[in-house]
Amino acid sequence: MEPVTHFLTGACLGRSGFNRKTAYATLAMTLAAEAPDIDMLWGLRGPVAQFEHHRGITHTFLGAPFMALLVTGAVWAWDRWRTRRGKAVDTAASQPVRWGWIWALALIADLSHILLDWTNNYGVRPLFPFNPHWSYGSLFFLFEPVFFAALVTALLIPAVFGLADREIGARKARFRGRGWAIFALAVGVLLGCWRWAEKQRALHLLAQVDLQGATAIKSTVNPYPGNPFDWFGVVETRGFYRTAFLDTRTGQILSRSNADTFYKQPVTPAIRAAEASWLGRVYMDWSQYPLVFSLGTDGRLQNRATAIRFEDLRFAYNPLFLRPATHIPLSGVVLVAPDGSIDEMRLNGHVQR
Repeated sequence: MEPVTHFLTGACLGRSGFNRKTAYATLAMTLAAEAPDIDMLWGLRGPVAQFEHHRGITHTFLGAPFMALLVTGAVWAWDRWRTRRGKAVDTAASQPVRWGWIWALALIADLSHILLDWTNNYGVRPLFPFNPHWSYGSLFFLFEPVFFAALVTALLIPAVFGLADREIGARKARFRGRGWAIFALAVGVLLGCWRWAEKQRALHLLAQVDLQGATAIKSTVNPYPGNPFDWFGVVETRGFYRTAFLDTRTGQILSRSNADTFYKQPVTPAIRAAEASWLGRVYMDWSQYPLVFSLGTDGRLQNRATAIRFEDLRFAYNPLFLRPATHIPLSGVVLVAPDGSIDEMRLNGHVQR
C-alpha cells in the first residue's frame, strides 16, 4: 500500500486501545507501520538496487523484530530529547513509558505493514531469506479509497469532537477516538473479506475465457481501486498470455483474441544475456507473468545494441478505466551489445549507474 495508508493504519491501531498500555504507543505504532519502507533508501544506489531490495528483509517475519527495535530506539531518542528540554512525560498525569510495550506494539504495527503489502498484487516475501517465494493477495490496489476514507474519518472525527468540547468547557477525554479507530480497522477487514469473495468470482469468470484450445498453466486477477467488482485477469499458456477485463457484478468478460493476446518470443542470445543481467535476474525472480521481448537495435549506440524489454502483465491495465495501460509500470529495458555484454539497464525509464 502507499505510505499514507500505512501511517494512518498505525495511528488507528494505536488509538484502538493500545495507547492505554504505555505513553508514546500511538507514536510508535504510527512510525512502525511505515518503517519497513526504509528499504527505499536503496534507491540512492540506483533503480535496480532499489528494485532488488524493496520488500526484502525489512518486510519479513525475521526482520520485523529488528524494525520494531529500530522504532523503539527512535522513540527513546525522542523521549531523551524531550527530557533534556524539560518536556518529559508526566507519569502522574498520563501513562508511564513502558519500553517493553513500546517494542511489542511497534512489532504489531510492523506486521500490519507486511499484511497490507500482501493485499496488493506486487507481493511480499515474509519468509525470506529461508523461503524466497513471493506471495500476493491481489485484494486491494496500491491505493484503496474506501479504506483510506475510513482511516481518515476515524482520526478526524474525534479531533472535531475535541474542539467542540473545548468550546463548551467540557473535560478533555483521556483516550479519545477508540471506537472510531476500531470501526476503521473493521472496515478494512470487512472490505478485504468482500474483495476476497469477489476475487473468487473473478477467477471463475477468467476460467471461461476462450484460449483457442490452449491449456492454462496459471492465472490471476488484479484489483481496481474503489470498485470491488472490476478485475483485470491474466492467463498463461505455454505459448502466450491472455488478458481480460472482468465485471463480477454483471458477469461480463471483455477479452479480444487479437488485442489481448501476448505471444512469448523465442529465447534468442540477446534475451538470454538480458535475463542473465542484474536487472534480468531480479526481474525474473519477482515477476509472476513476465513478458520478455526484443525492441530491436538502439540506433543511438554505435555498437547497435539490442534493447530487450521486461514487462509483468499483472500491471498491464489502467486502474482508472477498463482498458490496457499506455505505459506498463515496473518495466525494464536492458541494452545487450552484439558480443553479449550489457551496455545499459533501465527501470521505469531510470538508468542504473
